[in-house]
Amino acid sequence: MTAASAELAAQVPDAQTRTAFGQTVAHVPVERWLDTARHAHDVLDCVAFDWLGVEDAGRPGASGLRHAVFLHVIQPDTRLGLLLRTEVGDEPLPSVAGLWAGAAWHEREAAEMFGIALAEPAAHLLLPETFAGFPLRKDFVLASRVVRPWPGRLEPGEDGTSAPSRRRTAPPGVPDPSWGPRREGGNRA
Repeated sequence: MTAASAELAAQVPDAQTRTAFGQTVAHVPVERWLDTARHAHDVLDCVAFDWLGVEDAGRPGASGLRHAVFLHVIQPDTRLGLLLRTEVGDEPLPSVAGLWAGAAWHEREAAEMFGIALAEPAAHLLLPETFAGFPLRKDFVLASRVVRPWPGRLEPGEDGTSAPSRRRTAPPGVPDPSWGPRREGGNRA
């Protein structure tokens, strides 16, 4: 199977095709996303869903404003892959879950983790409803446990009820006590 076939990408109407590192990507505007996906499914016979993913669109100084959405589908008979790409900002992403049922999970993950607006809003999948922010965006600040409590289980020794399980290490360059006796009172010349 090829990851992204130039043969299939050339058959996508109204798409700009670009090839890099042996993969051809068909770029389509978000307004044509669903029509292009339907064309891939019905006309090009790409009936096997592989994955749908999101990444920051990569504009310097505009982190988190626009996101690239990728859809990889496969033509089972020839085992050729088609990679579609669009960019979204505040506009909603039309759902392709009606064509490939497996895309519903990926779209929900994109909405929850990246803040992508979906045309048909869905319930949360991974994070609680009260979670603030979108953890996979580049502009998401990773808060420490002091600022935002860690929702998972604490490490041994952190909850104050048990002894720590790990030996505390000395800073780099400080030999451990097995190197011999230490002078009391500092360094004498």
